[in-house]
Amino acid sequence: MSIGKFEIAVVCSSNMNRSMEAHAFLSKKGFSVRSFGTGDKVKLPGTAPDKPNIYDFGCSYDEIYRDLYNKDKSYYTQNGLLNMLDRNRRIKQHPERFQQCNDKFTVVITCEERVYDQVLEYFDNNLSFGNLPVHVINIDIQDNHEEATIGAFLICELVTLLSRSEDLDHDIDQLIVKYEEKCQRPLIHCVLFYQSYV
Repeated sequence: MSIGKFEIAVVCSSNMNRSMEAHAFLSKKGFSVRSFGTGDKVKLPGTAPDKPNIYDFGCSYDEIYRDLYNKDKSYYTQNGLLNMLDRNRRIKQHPERFQQCNDKFTVVITCEERVYDQVLEYFDNNLSFGNLPVHVINIDIQDNHEEATIGAFLICELVTLLSRSEDLDHDIDQLIVKYEEKCQRPLIHCVLFYQSYV
């Protein structure tokens, strides 16, 4: 399959760290990729565990950057959030929620099992069964800067493998086994269907 027709969505909880790191990496490799979150709100760590910073999905990365900068520049520089937001705002304008997107993807990759369950729940509740397959795959990636960087490499390795298949629906089980053996990361996979309007 040509990588131009291979549409990828990468999904984490807040569309901030893991999905954006993978989005940036896959874009550089020439893949058609979008990134999303599945949470009700965008949540970032605050200066205390019980005081997270919470934003709406429509709030731009730039606005969030300026808010944290004004709250405590040195703290949010030290913990890497300002650097992360600076990267994010160079990729796209604001975090997007998967449940509000009507686009169709070849593969949806989630970064933790809870997010995978939320994607399945969304398909279950909102889409009538059709005949256009989408492969939903979960690969667990811890939500910190180091793991997000490693995760971007792992996701790229996976989508590169999948995108080379001439018949993904037929080959995917084999490809997943091959990937798990090579990368030593267990995957969860299922096939769902979009309604086709053709």
